[in-house]
Amino acid sequence: MRLLDFSSKDIGIDLGTANILITLKGKGIILREPAVVAIDNGSGDIVATGKEAKEMLGRTPENIRAVRPMKDGVIADYTGTGLMLKNMLRKVCQKYNVGKPRVVVGVPSGITEVEERAVQEAFLQAGAKEVYLIEEPMAAAIGAGLNVLEANGKMIVDIGGGTTEVAVISLGGIVVSTSIKTAGNAIDESIIAYLKRKENIVIGQAAAENLKLELGCAMPLVTEITKEIRGRDVDIGLPKNIEISSKHIETAMEKPISEIIEAIINTLSMTPPELASDILQNGIYLSGGGALIRNLDNLVMMKTGVKTFVADSPLECVAIGAGKTLENFEKMKKIILRGRA
Repeated sequence: MRLLDFSSKDIGIDLGTANILITLKGKGIILREPAVVAIDNGSGDIVATGKEAKEMLGRTPENIRAVRPMKDGVIADYTGTGLMLKNMLRKVCQKYNVGKPRVVVGVPSGITEVEERAVQEAFLQAGAKEVYLIEEPMAAAIGAGLNVLEANGKMIVDIGGGTTEVAVISLGGIVVSTSIKTAGNAIDESIIAYLKRKENIVIGQAAAENLKLELGCAMPLVTEITKEIRGRDVDIGLPKNIEISSKHIETAMEKPISEIIEAIINTLSMTPPELASDILQNGIYLSGGGALIRNLDNLVMMKTGVKTFVADSPLECVAIGAGKTLENFEKMKKIILRGRA
């Protein structure tokens, strides 16, 4: 694996199921877009990417398909992912005068070699000069400000769109980890299913995501919040409005939240005693979009007995961590999975 040329423009990327974040060495986060692409079925050309494409989900005519090409943190639609990355990298390269960038990409800890090659090939085809991979929980821990190189146990819980990654890190390596496909998207689906079952109303994924952000909580709030939502009546098929409270959404989210808590507890149970002692002293850090769910840190602390913190800028931790890896590449190269040019 070749070392990075520090005179070049280097890019760190969080290739998430729900969002893509790009950081440029020396500039910080320079792009934050939903991981969505809209493609013309006839010509195969890009119609839109990011926010514009997300607004098209569920609203396109037959000649256009708007899709999320990433699933559970890996590439599900290779063509769609390639077109999306090419478009986003072109925007960044043109705006910041970057030639063929060298890229560090955050990937799930359970990724297979086939999936690794797919990610690398997608970025090379999109215009990258070299592609290096880093495990998402490692990148998230670095982005959260944790010293991952010292002989001291750190626990990070990265709750993304497609996967939740729980990892115990020491001496620049992941000692114990758990990856589950219960994360932001699963929570949205749980909200949709609950409202259909209990309130006789059907809503879309975008509406469910908004409810999660506005009303979602892992434990009861001091003051309950309510919101009027619009959906389709299950029985008669006509639009209707109902009022939903934070208590409804707390109940709707209970199963996926319990699965995330269980993954944390299982990881702690597999952790060597010395590192478990370190974690008890250092605490558990939450990152990713799921870390923003109200009272989730309090619930984790209550269930594990370990003080729990929400990382600063949790949505950006993986991208920030990838960027910091670039800035200190010689020191951090041991945490890189592998590179390809």
